[in-house]
Amino acid sequence: MTLLGVAATTWPLAARAQQASPPVIGFLGSVSPDGYAIRLTAFLQGLAEAGYVDGQNVRIEYRWANGQYDRLPALAAELVQRQVTVLVAGGGTPTAMAAKAAVATTDTPVVFAVAVDPVKVGLVASLTRPGGNLTGVTDLDVAVGPKRLELLRNLLPNATTAAVLVNPGNPTLADVFVESLGPAARTLGLQVNIVRASTEQDIDAAFAHLVQLRADGLIIMPDVFFNTRSAQLAALALRYKVPAIYQFGPFAAAGGLMSYGSDQSEYYRLVGNYAGKILKGGKPANLPVQQVTKIELIINLKTAKALGVTVPLPLLGRADEVIE
Repeated sequence: MTLLGVAATTWPLAARAQQASPPVIGFLGSVSPDGYAIRLTAFLQGLAEAGYVDGQNVRIEYRWANGQYDRLPALAAELVQRQVTVLVAGGGTPTAMAAKAAVATTDTPVVFAVAVDPVKVGLVASLTRPGGNLTGVTDLDVAVGPKRLELLRNLLPNATTAAVLVNPGNPTLADVFVESLGPAARTLGLQVNIVRASTEQDIDAAFAHLVQLRADGLIIMPDVFFNTRSAQLAALALRYKVPAIYQFGPFAAAGGLMSYGSDQSEYYRLVGNYAGKILKGGKPANLPVQQVTKIELIINLKTAKALGVTVPLPLLGRADEVIE
């Protein structure tokens, strides 16, 4: 009687305790937490807007590749094995591809954040009806790549050669980005040269190579690794007198000539919000891929003066922010 009574009363209590355990979000990052400060703040804000606060009614487990993209598949697999409720591929295209492979034989939902067209690289079947267990947000930073080339030409009307800095460790994004620039380069009459960097030392060597190429200007590929090196990129562009444009606002704030790209806070707020929707029972297959709509142009006039570049008044008038 006693044993039966104990069993009858403790089982429901154990079941309720198990049910009360908060869901777990696995967050996969391609660099380090320091490189994600802006994005993580926005992600947590979006998650809170959906009703979830880390440490209260949800728990977040982070995995960081620290710039070593080849570690991402193992880190993604580890999070899936821990049976996270939702996996957030928060480090761009490399993390999204690693997450997709990791959940291929499971039903673990994935929310990705990418700069490419997710249909083109095979992440989803369509933007409106993703299908499968992946959905997420794209920030259009590849789509506006040709516009960056055009803005660079507006600043440098006599330019004939432009260089593109790409990360070979992120080949899917690098190939798509370079391909997107081709038609615009031909229209503008610009020869495009590719320089590559996947480590801090590579970046130094790449800028030295720009001098040999006699590049009139530089476009930097949208990549999380480069995001974490904004200050280094800006300082080298100034040292080597290379007018450069990048997607990331902190690049211009750190002394880069110009940035043109999506609002990173809006971008990751949407990612956090989608993670919250899935925690509430939403299915990725039915959640359309969202697109960041806010694009910011930031011009650093102090850097322009140091480079001897005159910024046309019409271009200044279009800027969302001018740093003087």
